[in-house]
Amino acid sequence: MFARLQAGLAVGLTALLLGACVAPQPPVPLASPAVLEAARSNAPSPAGWTAACGDWDEWDKRAQPFRIHGDTYHVGTCGISAILVAGENGHVLLDSGTRDGARVVLSNIRTLGFQPQNLRAVLTSHEHFDHVGGLWWIYQNTGTKVLTSPQAAPVIETGVAASDDPQYGMHGPMRPLASQVVSAITPGEAVTISGLTFTPIATPGHTAGALAWQWRSCEGDDCKTIVYADSLSPVSSDDYRFSDHPRFVQAFRDGITRLSTLNCDILLTPHPSASDMRDKLVAGDIAAGMDCASYASDRLARLEERLAMEAAR
Repeated sequence: MFARLQAGLAVGLTALLLGACVAPQPPVPLASPAVLEAARSNAPSPAGWTAACGDWDEWDKRAQPFRIHGDTYHVGTCGISAILVAGENGHVLLDSGTRDGARVVLSNIRTLGFQPQNLRAVLTSHEHFDHVGGLWWIYQNTGTKVLTSPQAAPVIETGVAASDDPQYGMHGPMRPLASQVVSAITPGEAVTISGLTFTPIATPGHTAGALAWQWRSCEGDDCKTIVYADSLSPVSSDDYRFSDHPRFVQAFRDGITRLSTLNCDILLTPHPSASDMRDKLVAGDIAAGMDCASYASDRLARLEERLAMEAAR
């Protein structure tokens, strides 16, 4: 027995010494202008995404990435969006998808020729598992920070839904992130990450911490304003009544109003079909069709319908 113990200690000590001798790994090189141009030129066609994906498709169903405009790419699954904005000094990701979907997101980033380790931040739409449940996995693979709303930050840090979430009790917990990884932004104040600038807009309603994000993406002199607008759908647990929370309903309306006034050449949403993304891609123009104003009008109509239904009960 003593001999076996000595052998075990020797193996452990050898492994420790070998680990100590491993040379530090060099940092991953940043994306050069040539890498950015190669990604723009060689990104898979949106036709691959539309061939694989239907409307309101499965959340974790694998899909090819494709370029939206300039250095902005869709790297999510068939049913859940994740948006990559690439830059020479680092990249920014909007949403992670689910835990399993995050694996697709990282794979799609690599498919484009980028290194996930060059992510500098993940920006969030709203604090539900289908959109931020993969943040822990993204962090484990990249070490990147998360920028979110003040209301969403505690949910991401604990993994537990807020008690005022209309869907409270409908979903299980998420893997939490350490508080030092998560930073709360101020809605309306632009944030610049590695030379890339984004403006967060408070759009509560689907959750209290929901955000839309606005930025510019250019192809030469052709610059477009892109908005990643939150779901803004009045979905809830069976026992929740929006009409019992008039302040929240007013905040819901105010967020829709803010969204309706945004400059919005290209509209994207966390669920691609909410903004008719597949139809736009099939038609060959992602900038056509539903914009921020028409999306806001649709969301307001859904809210009014929900309130009328509650009043009729």
